Amino acid sequence: MEKPVFKEFSYKTTSEKLWEALTVKEQMKLWYFDMEEFKPEVGFEFTFWGGTETRQYLHICKITEVIFGKKLCHTWSYEGIPGETILCFEIEQKGNEATILKLTHSGFETFPKENPDLAPRNFEEGWNFILGTSLKNYLESKS
Repeated sequence: MEKPVFKEFSYKTTSEKLWEALTVKEQMKLWYFDMEEFKPEVGFEFTFWGGTETRQYLHICKITEVIFGKKLCHTWSYEGIPGETILCFEIEQKGNEATILKLTHSGFETFPKENPDLAPRNFEEGWNFILGTSLKNYLESKS
């Protein structure tokens, strides 16, 4: 079993603003991916395109758990490629000054080993940029 990717980031924002950035489609496209539709409801399915400079993948996701304002989990798979991972975002308010976002992405052993794009280290690098730079810049520019 592959080790999950676990990341933790701190933002100078409220948990409410972080939740909105993670769940409001119009905000998500400013720092994450542009989705046709998104609803933080268990069972809701959504798709988006993303990938490397040389190959784009259609991501297929389904919401599996929602605790409003605190936790959002969904599946993460790709059209035409076997395997499925689980991605969870958990929010924790730390006083008035900071909000913590914990990401856990697991299940990489289900992806084909012959596709280097789907290696856990690439997800780790991707999440570092998406959450550590893109989301951080988005949230802190709104403050």
